[in-house]
Amino acid sequence: MGKSALGIALARAFDGEIVSCDSTAVYRGIDIGTDKPSPAERALVPHHVIDVAGPEEIYTAARYASDAAAAIQAITARGRLPILVGGTGFYYRALVRGLFPGPARDTTLRARLDRVAGRRGVEALHRWLQRVDAESARRIQPRDQKRLVRALEVYLLTRTPLTAHFARTVSPIAGYDVVPVGLTLARAELRQRVAQRVEAQFARGVVAEVERLLEAGIPASAHVFSGLVYRQIMEMRQRVRDEAGTRELIVRENMRYARRQLIWFRKEPNVRWLSGAGEQVEIQREAIELVRECLTRH
Repeated sequence: MGKSALGIALARAFDGEIVSCDSTAVYRGIDIGTDKPSPAERALVPHHVIDVAGPEEIYTAARYASDAAAAIQAITARGRLPILVGGTGFYYRALVRGLFPGPARDTTLRARLDRVAGRRGVEALHRWLQRVDAESARRIQPRDQKRLVRALEVYLLTRTPLTAHFARTVSPIAGYDVVPVGLTLARAELRQRVAQRVEAQFARGVVAEVERLLEAGIPASAHVFSGLVYRQIMEMRQRVRDEAGTRELIVRENMRYARRQLIWFRKEPNVRWLSGAGEQVEIQREAIELVRECLTRH
């Protein structure tokens, strides 16, 4: 989609610095499969919230919101403009809307809820949630067991619906005006770009990158290997499929992820949608004008 190119163009136009909004770029040591900004790109414009966690860690949306807010405030204090770049919807929402300080996970309760789903089907959890938190039930898909379990866990531990907690949350950047800009591409063009990116990742040595992490002692069960590209490569190592099949699967999964991203951000308020890739000069000009108009108003 060219998000990085557009972010750099905006940062250079407005004396800005980039704050990453990518749930994989936070991890050190996984560079190729995450398409992190290159050293040359980082030399052009300062980038933040990249390589802030070890590959053995689990980095949460709450930690991201805290780290990103701190980076944004520091950039502002330097008299520069923060430019948020990325496509991880939950991280974006945690930053611009906030996360409620909910109860920690209760492994015993979660195991109980998982047993209910195992015996009576995931839909039983959804029906239960409809009775105690109808708004969350409308928002969560009937077979999304992970999110259903969390919503019920919060309700059972606090006796307050998840949506009521959300209503009381405050963004860590509440004093900032956010100008969200989204990019869309025709499906055929997007698939071509995704296929080219996957080919480039394999050519650059993404499989060797995985092997280096494993040789360095990162366990195969580490969270970092559960993400797109890395999960499929781990399956390839286990002979679930060959390299050709792995590449094709990664392309398909990327397309599914892009669709989920679009659905997510279509629900976000006030997004200005531009049809084209972020490397295109005309798209960069449109985005620059949108930001300039906002800055002029304020």
